Amino acid sequence: MKEGLPKYLVWLARSGSLEVKYQPTDPDSIEEEAQRFREMGLEEGRHFSVKKPEKDGEEGYVSILREGLAYAAWLSVHGSGRQRELAAEFVEYILRRAWEAGKEVYEKAKEIIEEGKARGSLTLKGFEKEVEVDGRRHVVKVIDGGAEFDVGRSCKKLLRIKITAEVDGVRREYTITYGRYGRNNAAKGFAYASADGPNDKEADAERLAAVIKALTGVKPRIRHMKDGRIVVECGREHLEGFASYAQLAEAIEKWLEETSRRHDTGVY
Repeated sequence: MKEGLPKYLVWLARSGSLEVKYQPTDPDSIEEEAQRFREMGLEEGRHFSVKKPEKDGEEGYVSILREGLAYAAWLSVHGSGRQRELAAEFVEYILRRAWEAGKEVYEKAKEIIEEGKARGSLTLKGFEKEVEVDGRRHVVKVIDGGAEFDVGRSCKKLLRIKITAEVDGVRREYTITYGRYGRNNAAKGFAYASADGPNDKEADAERLAAVIKALTGVKPRIRHMKDGRIVVECGREHLEGFASYAQLAEAIEKWLEETSRRHDTGVY
């Protein structure tokens, strides 16, 4: 953004989330910023929130949500014409404001922006990588993959990520089912090891962990249940990694948006 345009505040909340907000007392200034975001391709409620002052002298705000900052970063690379120009200016400006606010703030802003730029830039088909899980090396070859929506027993929307992969010569289709859990509405994904393949469930869980680590860069948690099942658990960091792949990115963004709790401030 150019000199003289609104000064956004950028800081870290106690929870560690990044907050990006412009807080004027003038309703017209708020509307001008909201219009800038609309021209950029951002949607109110989905990517940014607005609160106009209810009386003279009271502050209102324009607040960029986490998804908004990530999407602006994506537009700065993949947008067209004016969209890309506005997004690139905004992203550069937020990084500069974050740098001025301190190293931790800058690192958080950079993380969100890099995540946004990477969305949909990779492809699952033909992906191949060697990774280490618990001291053992595995060769992962992904054949295909995709994502679909489902409804759970509690009538909540689920996201099923399906990956067909070959690990050390063993081919299998894996399904990781994401839902929202707990008071903080955390995004968590679960998959269960199978005893149908070579060796046993322990080996199958390790192969699945290798697939997830190869695709996202983060090893999932492997839990042994009392009933004998082995559960492979993924978190938000894995979901962000999966969003780098063209076959998954759109469904992940849609699911995150439709299952999120609406916040009226900050970047979460």
